[in-house]
Amino acid sequence: MEKPAGLLMVGDRTGDESLLDQVRDYIKVKYAKPGDVYIGLVHRLDRPVSGVSLFARTSKAASRLSEQFRSSTTQKVYVAWVNGVPSPRSGTLKDWLLKDEQRNVVSVVRPTTPGALDAELDYQVLKTQGSKALLEVHLKTGRPHQIRVQLSSRGWSILGDVKYGGQVGQRGGVIALHARSLTFQHPTLKQPITVESPIPAVWTDWFRVAATS
Repeated sequence: MEKPAGLLMVGDRTGDESLLDQVRDYIKVKYAKPGDVYIGLVHRLDRPVSGVSLFARTSKAASRLSEQFRSSTTQKVYVAWVNGVPSPRSGTLKDWLLKDEQRNVVSVVRPTTPGALDAELDYQVLKTQGSKALLEVHLKTGRPHQIRVQLSSRGWSILGDVKYGGQVGQRGGVIALHARSLTFQHPTLKQPITVESPIPAVWTDWFRVAATS
């Protein structure tokens, strides 16, 4: 399911409607289910990020899908517009990340830092536009804010991602990171499934402005 930009994945203190609530309501109506509807959140995105999210309709399916993410057998592909043009134009980034839960900020730290988690991704430059670049990113691990932090630590902050050094965006908090596709094994049919999400239309105007800044 594509996550509309700016919509919460799960509820928070703002009281805004979450994507989880919308999915639960959709299933309840589509299948005429009485009472409470179970929806398991398997793959989530940061609030300012758009793209593919994954939910399960049963607890067994949620467990089987979650195990695929834990064992890194899924394939997650993102695209991101960044400040700067990476050199080399393709490569692998490996870091150790630590999240400050109170500030909701993640930092690159030494491997020996207590609580740090390893993080790895592959990137490739798809095209450039002046001093900016469009990257394709393949996640090897799934850490909080991973792509945002790893790219920013190299000086390639994502456009609109003010938290990690990006310039202020044109679309009310939306950042230029999009989960383009997710490949996983169906929990009961045991067949590979790839779900894709087109880049949001709001990127067109946003990056026309960004490209000339």
